[in-house]
Amino acid sequence: MTGDKATAQIHQRLIDSLYTEAMLLADEARAYFDEMGRDERDTLDAMTRVVFSCESLKVTTRLMHVIAWLLTQRAVNAGEIALGDALDPSRRLGTAPETDRASFDAMPLAAQGLIAASQDLYRRVARIDSTHDHDAPVPVSPARRMLDRLSHAF
Repeated sequence: MTGDKATAQIHQRLIDSLYTEAMLLADEARAYFDEMGRDERDTLDAMTRVVFSCESLKVTTRLMHVIAWLLTQRAVNAGEIALGDALDPSRRLGTAPETDRASFDAMPLAAQGLIAASQDLYRRVARIDSTHDHDAPVPVSPARRMLDRLSHAF
């Protein structure tokens, strides 16, 4: 097996593993914030309940950015889209909101666990996404394209 093929298989396994982790975490977060966390939320003061709702949205945003990026990587691995298309800024990992320490500390322990897990997963995926920065195609100016076409014509 060649080095490139082995690297591609490792990358695919990593993406598949992260995808499974992201989907399980998304399901866990949905169950907690939509159902199980209601009792804990109801014990909080009014302002902390608002922060709880905001943190729920932040967790969801982080996970949706991660899942979208992972689906793009899976599409590249399956040959459904070209790597160059996956490097388009619209298909890169989106920016996710951070959770400040005071908000984190005000959350129930179960919510803290989900917040921390979503931040950790997002940061790991962001490190992988950043390795593609050197792969991004360098834009070619219209003048350079014209010169290239002229040189090929003559």
